[in-house]
Amino acid sequence: MEGAIPTADASAFRECFSLAWTNPYILRLAFSAGIGGLLFGYDTGVISGALLYIRDDFKEVDRKVFLQETIVSTALAGAIVGAAFGGWLTDRCGRKPALLLADFLFFVGAVIMAAANGPPLLIVGRVFVGLGVGMASMTAPLYISEASPAKIRGALVSTNAFLITGGQFLSYLINLAFTRAPGTWRWMLGVAGLPALLQFFLMIFLPESPRWLYRKGKVEEAKAILEKIYPAHQLEEEIRDLHESVEAEIKETGSAGKISYSELWKTKTVRRGLIAGVGLQIFQQFVGINTVMYYSPTIIQLAGIASNQTALLLSLVTSGLNAAGSIVSIYLIDRTGRRKLAAFSLAGVVIALALLSGIFYETTTHSPKVTPTSTSLKNYTCPAYSSAANANSWDCMKCLKASSPACGFCASATNKLLPGECVISNNTVKDVCGGENRLWYTRGCPSKSGWLALVGLALYIIFFSPGMGTVPWIVNSEIYPLRYRGICGGIAATVNWTSNLIVAQSFLSLTKAIGIPWTFLMFGVIAVIGVVFVLICVPETKGLPIEEIEEMLEKRAIHLKFWEKRSDNLEKNIQIP
Repeated sequence: MEGAIPTADASAFRECFSLAWTNPYILRLAFSAGIGGLLFGYDTGVISGALLYIRDDFKEVDRKVFLQETIVSTALAGAIVGAAFGGWLTDRCGRKPALLLADFLFFVGAVIMAAANGPPLLIVGRVFVGLGVGMASMTAPLYISEASPAKIRGALVSTNAFLITGGQFLSYLINLAFTRAPGTWRWMLGVAGLPALLQFFLMIFLPESPRWLYRKGKVEEAKAILEKIYPAHQLEEEIRDLHESVEAEIKETGSAGKISYSELWKTKTVRRGLIAGVGLQIFQQFVGINTVMYYSPTIIQLAGIASNQTALLLSLVTSGLNAAGSIVSIYLIDRTGRRKLAAFSLAGVVIALALLSGIFYETTTHSPKVTPTSTSLKNYTCPAYSSAANANSWDCMKCLKASSPACGFCASATNKLLPGECVISNNTVKDVCGGENRLWYTRGCPSKSGWLALVGLALYIIFFSPGMGTVPWIVNSEIYPLRYRGICGGIAATVNWTSNLIVAQSFLSLTKAIGIPWTFLMFGVIAVIGVVFVLICVPETKGLPIEEIEEMLEKRAIHLKFWEKRSDNLEKNIQIP
């Protein structure tokens, strides 16, 4: 297959950044396409803050957890369709048209959301945004991978992950900037159209993927682009290997363009590549990353932080660490390798989730007691509390679980940890409680150890971001043969978004059904299984030309002790079931 660059070493990181002056053209391709990751990240982050204010404007959203989950998750449903359609479109029409269409869809969705007059139109806008993000999520890393020399391919594809996390951090900053502006969430969601416009205009002036062009018979056009990417002494070898790859494909199938879906599972290298690539995408989502990113302010409020603004401000810590972690990944990915980084990342996530589970167990089982209403709020006592036979046993958590009508907890003016009052949850009661300099809680309860939840979230991101935040996308951009790369990348991205949808749509319901501690513990168990999966099923692809990755997938060697130093020959014979 194409590319015959030596195995990556510690110099890959330095070489990647030296491109800024030695070959800025490659960085221009990578960062322009990587704005697709920025779209992904911005949408992930912005909805977590906007949701706080959407709930304030639309009371039916505030009362119905399912509706909150639907507003978040409809974008993910759109992303599933977008990723599946994008896989077909990138192979049929090219990588560039797919990115341009993704930008258009995202921009339309942002405009619809900003103008929404209720939840239905807001959900429609979220679907459009999802379609665009889904297409960009699989096309951007594919485009970057096909325009990158093998030695620094991982670092350059990691720029897409950096822009995802950078988009999340930017969205939190913008959320904070508009917290006091009229229309709050409309500005937050509407500004999301700007990155799409930027990428649209940048991509107009960029070329199509040279490998896609070559495979479609546009040899001279592909060569002209490759000349700008590779130095003269590597160019001839690169073109020769690419030519041999396409010729071998034609000889095997009779066509360089037609793909039968039945081929995917019947072809050993593709099947094993899909097991590794799709499995990584599943575990990336089912360890709970997007519960943290979509619901970070909500999780902080569940830990006992009452203010929307404070919850958003503290969420900046997790999003900032996420962005910093993706920079670390750019350094580590071509130095330590994909497999080792993913395994250590998941192991750290297990520790962080165990800590979060313990913290929330403490906060939910030791919340302040409820005292009979005797202040200016006595006419608003929660009906469920008034009629309860065992009212003396009520605490804040039990108060917040009351319904018909919903109730809130007005903390003691002396100390928020002392007994407070359980009253009906509405704007009048909220204003009276706040007017007496008392904290008002509807989503979480006061706790002396609640601040440790921020520590647990930070630790989670520190472990997740450099490894599992980037490795699944990088592996899926390089593990498949050229002929199958678009369609397999689309399958993997579709699975990612489907898993994302399942987790995001069920998270709040799970926390209500089994409790926050057990929800995080469940994610931790899945992360343990993920470590085992990475050790057994994921090959090491760092710095290897695609032809050697195929040879590795063809073999069946298992090498669990990946921390041992290996020879170049052993490096080519990583495990696959």
